Amino acid sequence: MSGIGKKRSKLGKFLDKHGYTQEELKEFSRVSRNTVSKACNDPDYIPSPIVMKKLLKAIRKIKPTAKINDFWDM
Repeated sequence: MSGIGKKRSKLGKFLDKHGYTQEELKEFSRVSRNTVSKACNDPDYIPSPIVMKKLLKAIRKIKPTAKINDFWDM
């Protein structure tokens, strides 16, 4: 299981729960590996609005009802 012993953000926990990898999110969202890693592992990281939109679009392929507030405190 991914994420064992790691500090994970809400996004990282979501991916773990649904069985997706950061690499898959990177491919779906077309966001850099470093940005995806930071978004999944740093609970305090809030991406720029453009990156947030790309990530959310990819997330909605998994869960169509997902909202920004599900992953980042706005």
